Amino acid sequence: MPVTESTVPPPGSRARGPAALEADPVRSSSRAPGSAAPEAPARVGVTVYGCGPDEAALVRDAAARLGVDVVTTPAPPREENASLALRTRCVSVGHKTHVPRDALLALRRAGVELVSSRSVGLDHVDVAYAESIGLRVRNVAYSPDGVADFTAMLVLMAVRGARAMLRRVDSGDLRLGDPGVDMRDLTVGVVGTGRIGQAVARRLQAFGCRVVAHDHRPKARLDYVPLDELLGLSDVVTLHTPLTPSTQHLLNRERIALMKPTAVVVNTSRGGLVDTGALLAALESGRLGGAALDVLEGEEAVFYADHRGRPVDHPHLARLLALPNVIVTPHAAFHTRRALRQMVEGSLGDCARFVAEAGRER
Repeated sequence: MPVTESTVPPPGSRARGPAALEADPVRSSSRAPGSAAPEAPARVGVTVYGCGPDEAALVRDAAARLGVDVVTTPAPPREENASLALRTRCVSVGHKTHVPRDALLALRRAGVELVSSRSVGLDHVDVAYAESIGLRVRNVAYSPDGVADFTAMLVLMAVRGARAMLRRVDSGDLRLGDPGVDMRDLTVGVVGTGRIGQAVARRLQAFGCRVVAHDHRPKARLDYVPLDELLGLSDVVTLHTPLTPSTQHLLNRERIALMKPTAVVVNTSRGGLVDTGALLAALESGRLGGAALDVLEGEEAVFYADHRGRPVDHPHLARLLALPNVIVTPHAAFHTRRALRQMVEGSLGDCARFVAEAGRER
């Protein structure tokens, strides 16, 4: 089954109108002249926003296999480009940018019924507002292994002082620094034990770590303790819980004060889980041993862009990067070939199922 795909240029380049974007390919016909055309089966159309170079080929492949017509654009959904979704009931969005209310309203007015996010978290979409205007919002599940592997890597790097060591080597200083810590001597607190948190716990246990856990709904065979107790026990605290109003600044000034002065904070979930100002104060004063952050409050303004040769406009990033005991990565833990494929296929597949289910109900 052929697939129609159009690529929309990013903002600032010459754009084509929706009619040109969604023009059907020419198909040959063998029916006799004057005979009635057979009724073609309805096809699913999906507008894929925020489609980066690493996803484009995956979108084409998944669309062909699922029988989905796609319109893609590297731009995030905004009020001014909602017209790209005029003939599609579903859109797929990435996690990299916030989807504002005016964009959601414009999509709904264009006839969109489903917003499928190629992510587990939905904190970049105002779900309550979307549902209030008749938009369904769904997420996708993908393998937890990539994030779990990345988290284990950050723990190892943090407790062995890898960043400071690499900086010394890069400058030509090949002396030994402070000794690291064996993983088997660590107590690691895992906050949030969904699929990713459990995968992290298994990896850390394999290294010989003692693992304690906290979750408002215990889900695994782990040693669960209250959060404040976990913070006092742990040499490393790693966060794997969704960002919600109740988890915003889960690690605040008061909770950070409960941690050991040698402890390390690892965050591969969402930046808003940590009060970055309080974390910085603890790190700069020596009250905390270190941090490894794959996510950061306000990351939307700076991550996924090349800032070489120009200052980064972020209230905390420069101060964090100046500390030798801090590792910052650009929300990359999820970024594996397997996870990208699963996110794309999951999102387009969910759109196809949504249209099929809606058709049966009518």
